[in-house]
Amino acid sequence: MSEKSTRNQRKDLIGVVTSRTGDKSIKVTFFYKIAHPLYRKEVKRKTVVHVHDEKNECQLGDKVEIMETRPLSKLKRWRVVKVIEKAPIVGSIG
Repeated sequence: MSEKSTRNQRKDLIGVVTSRTGDKSIKVTFFYKIAHPLYRKEVKRKTVVHVHDEKNECQLGDKVEIMETRPLSKLKRWRVVKVIEKAPIVGSIG
């Protein structure tokens, strides 16, 4: 009976780069809405996660897809899968 090594389902999110904290590190914010427990009104929430950016390709304002991974440092548990949309360059003549 041979068992193949299978990977667990990993969470993936889409968020916006809000900070470049250091070499190969970024912070990604993703927004979501939940219903208030008493009043049932939608309330905006956000979560900020520390993400590993191996190629240093992400800039502020980029929309990125990230995936959960093993702990890479004290805070980093996510890595960049791909850059979905680059942020517009301010002041460019187009």
